[in-house]
Amino acid sequence: MSEPAQDAPQELRHAEEVMGTVFSFDVRGGEPEAVRTALEEAVTQLHRVDAVFSTYREDSQISRLVRGELTVEECDPEVAEVLDLGAEAERASDGWFSTRYEGRLDPTGIVKGWAAERAALSLAAAGASGVSVNGGGDVQLCGVPGPHRPWRVGVSDPLRPGSLAAVVSAAGVDRLAVATSGTAERGAHIVDPRTGKSAVTDLLAVTVVGPSLTWADAWATAAFAMGSRAGLDWLESLPDVEALLITAGNEVRCTGGLAQRLG
Repeated sequence: MSEPAQDAPQELRHAEEVMGTVFSFDVRGGEPEAVRTALEEAVTQLHRVDAVFSTYREDSQISRLVRGELTVEECDPEVAEVLDLGAEAERASDGWFSTRYEGRLDPTGIVKGWAAERAALSLAAAGASGVSVNGGGDVQLCGVPGPHRPWRVGVSDPLRPGSLAAVVSAAGVDRLAVATSGTAERGAHIVDPRTGKSAVTDLLAVTVVGPSLTWADAWATAAFAMGSRAGLDWLESLPDVEALLITAGNEVRCTGGLAQRLG
């Protein structure tokens, strides 16, 4: 990890390749040494999460759990925490979110958002006045980037590469998360838990806005699998959640309160 200048600036930025993607940090304010140390610890934790949860590593605790070499009780406490979160997401979505893939345990659908949110909260707890952690396009925001200035996050337009479908503002809230699930970046990677195959819906992208990236990421995935009509109805029923859905027919559908978060 690169060392910031000795007279640590007000803005501290860092990008880290981990968990098969890039995590980008933008940290503002706070006591420089404390924030720098917290950033180093957050990056270390991301690599530890990858080592524990990666389904691509034969020696990860998740891989060993799947093979029956470990019990959940023998794993690190974070494993039980993440599996409980996944089970709650499955219950809340009536099974449209799942921690299983091809019949095997695979909690990766909730791990990235959870890890990014945890990293952001740890930096805020260390005294940073503003934190943005972007994990592969999904963002957890805390505080503000500067006086009288909210964080703003652009939402990519899946039909017009390089263009934005919307800009989300965190004005008036201390925490905000923005997560998108869709086919534009990674193709048909979202699974319909009811068939075990790629989800075939009328949607190109679902962006969910809420206080927690753990849940925003899970809800975006579940709503995409549901399709635009059922997905929008379900998202409308969730507290503190707004969403933007874009269909293959270039229809834009959104929850009733989304306009208050745009700007």
